[in-house]
Amino acid sequence: MAESFGADAERYDRTRPRYPQAMVERIAAESPGPDVLDVGCGTGIVARQFQEAGCAVLGVEPDARMAAVARRFGGAVDVATFEDWDPAGREFDAVVAGQTWHWIDPVAGAAKAARVLRPGGRLALFWNVPELPPAVAEAIAEAAQRAVPDAPFDFRQGARSARGGYQPILDRATDAIRDTGAFGAPERWRFAWERSYTRDAWLDMMPTQGAFTRLPPDKLAEVLEAVGAAIDAMGGGFTTRYTTVAVVAGRAGAGP
Repeated sequence: MAESFGADAERYDRTRPRYPQAMVERIAAESPGPDVLDVGCGTGIVARQFQEAGCAVLGVEPDARMAAVARRFGGAVDVATFEDWDPAGREFDAVVAGQTWHWIDPVAGAAKAARVLRPGGRLALFWNVPELPPAVAEAIAEAAQRAVPDAPFDFRQGARSARGGYQPILDRATDAIRDTGAFGAPERWRFAWERSYTRDAWLDMMPTQGAFTRLPPDKLAEVLEAVGAAIDAMGGGFTTRYTTVAVVAGRAGAGP
């Protein structure tokens, strides 16, 4: 699934929500310099936000299709998984990952980040966690379970408890960072915000979500039709509350 998002990289870049600029600017301000490594950079959404904050960004991305879009926007990208990527002696003031660290082995990832960070550099891992209106969450869960009854995960549970579903990811990341012995105490940051969606805007984004990137076209169309009908019944749009959650830690010492 981690490498399925590039199937429609242009749609991904167009529709995926960005991250609070206040968080981006805080990470940049608390880092010792402007050099940023963006892990799992995708189409460069995070990279462009850090560039706007005055940073120089290198992306690492395993999917060449996603990397190609990032490069069209002027991004510098190495195509590799983070675990296998060769830093070739390069060091950075911040290592960031937006919506991607759960695809990376947290122990190997934390150790690699420690290796490439300068003393005082920041490791910042963050995710956008949506809280959908109940009617939308229920419509998605019911339609998805009808279309894919043998799916290996529970659409209904996922729709109801997105926030709780991220807690194990945050805990694993935090524990792995702490266990390296190379960082100060990890912090948890939270930024609350909202985004309004029209029916068409939401249906445009849904195929980029991991639960749906590999659905056959007929099954995807079935899900989108049912969710679209639910949104129409709500008046044609809705507002989603998001919490951007981040695990942030500073690199200690002189490095290995």
